[in-house]
Amino acid sequence: DYLDNGNNKMAIQQADKLLKKHKDLHCAKVLKAIGLQRTGKQDEAYALAQEVAALEPTDDNSLQALTILYREMHRPELVTKLYEAAVKKVPNSEEYHSHLFMAYARVGEYKKMQQAGMALYKIVPKNPYYFWSVMSLIMQSISAQDENLSKTMFLPLAERMVEKMVKEDKIEAEAEVELYYMILERLEKYKEALDVVRGKLGEKLTSELQSRENKCMAMYKKLCRWPECNALSRRLLLKNSDDWQFYITYFDSVFQLIDESWTPPPEEEHSLEGEVHYSIEQAVKFIEERITEESKSSRPLRGPYLAKLELIRRLRYRGCNDEYKLGDPEELMFQYFKKFGDKPCCFTDLKVFVDLLPSSQYTKFISQLLEVIPLSATAENEIALPADIKALQQHLCVVQLSRLLGIYHAMDKKQKLTVVRELMLRYRHGLEFGKSCLKTELQFSDYYCLLAVHLLLDLWLEGEETAVWQCLTLLEEGLSHSPSNAQFKLLLIRIYCRLGAFEPVAELYSSLDAKHIQHDTIGYLLTRYAESLGHYAAASQSCNFALRFFHSNQKDTSEYIIQAYKYGAFEKIPEFIAFRNRLNSSLHFAQVRTERMLLDLLLEANISTSLEESIKSMSLSPEEDDIPWKDLRDNRDLTVLFNWDPKDRDVSEEHRKLSLEEETMWLRIRSLTLRLVSGLPTLSHTIQPKNSEKTAENGVSSKIDTIRSLLQQLEAAVDSGKKFLEQKIQYPVLGPPPTRMAGFFSNGSCQCQTSLFYLVSDIYELDTNGLEDSAEIQERIGNSFKSLVERLTDLFNKCKGDLIEVRDGTLKTHPNLLENLVFFVETISIALWVSSYCDSVLRPFKSNLQKKKKKKKESSVAMPPVFTHFLDYVTELQTLTSNVIDHIKGLEIILTALKLEELSLKDTLLLQEEKKFTKTVQGKVQSSYHHSVQEIGELLKKRLDTIKKLKI
Repeated sequence: DYLDNGNNKMAIQQADKLLKKHKDLHCAKVLKAIGLQRTGKQDEAYALAQEVAALEPTDDNSLQALTILYREMHRPELVTKLYEAAVKKVPNSEEYHSHLFMAYARVGEYKKMQQAGMALYKIVPKNPYYFWSVMSLIMQSISAQDENLSKTMFLPLAERMVEKMVKEDKIEAEAEVELYYMILERLEKYKEALDVVRGKLGEKLTSELQSRENKCMAMYKKLCRWPECNALSRRLLLKNSDDWQFYITYFDSVFQLIDESWTPPPEEEHSLEGEVHYSIEQAVKFIEERITEESKSSRPLRGPYLAKLELIRRLRYRGCNDEYKLGDPEELMFQYFKKFGDKPCCFTDLKVFVDLLPSSQYTKFISQLLEVIPLSATAENEIALPADIKALQQHLCVVQLSRLLGIYHAMDKKQKLTVVRELMLRYRHGLEFGKSCLKTELQFSDYYCLLAVHLLLDLWLEGEETAVWQCLTLLEEGLSHSPSNAQFKLLLIRIYCRLGAFEPVAELYSSLDAKHIQHDTIGYLLTRYAESLGHYAAASQSCNFALRFFHSNQKDTSEYIIQAYKYGAFEKIPEFIAFRNRLNSSLHFAQVRTERMLLDLLLEANISTSLEESIKSMSLSPEEDDIPWKDLRDNRDLTVLFNWDPKDRDVSEEHRKLSLEEETMWLRIRSLTLRLVSGLPTLSHTIQPKNSEKTAENGVSSKIDTIRSLLQQLEAAVDSGKKFLEQKIQYPVLGPPPTRMAGFFSNGSCQCQTSLFYLVSDIYELDTNGLEDSAEIQERIGNSFKSLVERLTDLFNKCKGDLIEVRDGTLKTHPNLLENLVFFVETISIALWVSSYCDSVLRPFKSNLQKKKKKKKESSVAMPPVFTHFLDYVTELQTLTSNVIDHIKGLEIILTALKLEELSLKDTLLLQEEKKFTKTVQGKVQSSYHHSVQEIGELLKKRLDTIKKLKI
């Protein structure tokens, strides 16, 4: 009970009391171990657990408790050992055998699962156990590296095992038939699979609607049996003429049959599934009949009307539309709008078919739609407004289509602003219909506000600076009326980030309440900006958030797999495993892991713990690269923001490809930087100079080789990054956000960081050669120090300037200055880690020289120049860092003194309502900048303290 309530200390005390009386009470020991594990005493807990496990307990309580403990330790492989021992001692226990099977399932030991399943079946001949064994064979075939092995050994064996049951008439459940179908499909025995589904066994397939028909259809397609595909889809459409997937199959098969000039056999049935349509005339007639049927039906169906448009599109593609008199697409879409225009789905339905309209007809088409909407104007010059929700939905649909057809894009600035005003007026009017809406419901007119913001974003991209502030104002207003509108929040996140204000974003993102997989698909909106805008604490938090999901997914997936075995949902098991792999090789996972470690080093290393300890606690090693480069998966959802742009302005496949390429290049640079930094502590061993055998023994010479090889890889990655940026790619404003790579190259951080790692190589050389004959190396090091300070000063110059400036009554922000400052802090931190390595090399040399001095009692022992170079360098670093801290203090003072509310925004058209939100928005940006600058300043002060300690 104490453990369940989270009172772990009391649990340990109670267990101790029990153990005083009963020394050998296994279960009490394990419960104590669970308490220890949960209070962070892992080693003690493990030792206690091993004590009990070594006795190979067979009582249920101890076994269950140990299983819980091992799971919490993330050591599922230990559970298998437990139950292996228990099964040996109690060979006829069904329960222990099934626990052993599930323990193997957790660690993916498919061969052992197969054996455990069969052992279980021998003790208790129940069907599920037999089929667990069969499924384990399929899993062996899926995980086999050798395709041939899976086709010739695992799958045929699984097939024979099921056939044996079929022959003996022992098949009982639907899951067993599903499994048989799965095996045949994987063996590409499509005909046999079809026979199973159509035969007596197929009658068991009842849990899903049309499960049997869908499986038949899949096999007909694989076998290219188009007559059957056609007849079956026709039959299913007669049953339900609104099922879109069957229209697609119906059309596919008709045109396949036409291309093959198929004709029905004279005497027999057309096909196994009945009558076949094999000409365009029949297809046209069939669709017309569906529409006639629809007009008699009790509820309106969209399928038949959209099917007619789909048929026109296909006939046009084949160049033979005109002779079939199917009607004019424009007229058909108009009729469709009259029938379904008040449904929110009307826009998405028609969106697919707008390319059937000639562009010269766009304006006429929109006017035609507007004419049928019942709008009424109160006075002469006023905008005609809808009287009810139905009319509002219809009008919204037309506005969305106007945007999609590019009508708004063609307008000039003045027209666009007029449209924005009109849309906002309609938005505010529409709020009246939603007065009774709950907080969690969206307002009917929200899309008006979104469309207005999209128009303003167009203006902003065309260089209109005030437009972006107006975007934020309108979105904040929209959010106040519709607090759970995710689109408002996502757009606000994107725009605030573009302006460099991260503070409001963290709150917006957490209010989205992202669930499960969304941490992978939309998490990039947060993690891309948190650290790069100087919000270190929030960045740590957002990385932790994402990582927690990825790590728990590992554990959760094994539980799903076990449930799937228990309930016979066999076809889901490969899906779960594919899902796990997809998340393990997620690009976002790799990025967050790398950035998280760099961030930790930035905030901790040589401030609260030494660099060596920090790297050790992350178990980082320069030799190891744990990123699955070949299998990286881009799981980002780049269409999460609603978009009504025409195709040529939307996110294209090309954009996705380029964005993935850019993200991967940037990840490579970051990952190599992290590994190079993690190699620094491995070099700081005292080495006997000029004693090569010793150094090789020490293993240090191989460490420097690792660093030199990583440095070459970094150079190559930087080169390909520069080549990539030469393409000057512009993603759509709502498309993927660009990486930080362009800033990293242009502000000079890249050259600084690379030359720092080259300096490491030189200092290592000095370390092995000693001070005597190393004048050349010393000079090289001296020059490196000089050029580094110059480069760092350049980088600092790129951080100068005001973050917010007020020009002619408009606000302009310079978020790139913030990003440059963040890069400066990172680069100076790497400079310090490299300097402490220099320090650790030069210190012993200096003390040796001083000893020599004392022995010879001469004051004329010359000091090698490298010491002076280093001391000058450290002094200059100190001065530079102090200057940057002063600059940041200056920024803080300006930001505090800036009175934005007195700013008379040029656009006096702002309503009183809007002025309130404009004030809020500007306040949020100002406060966020202030916060960023403070955090950057704090971190730099800590770095300055570290520099002051560098005195050899």
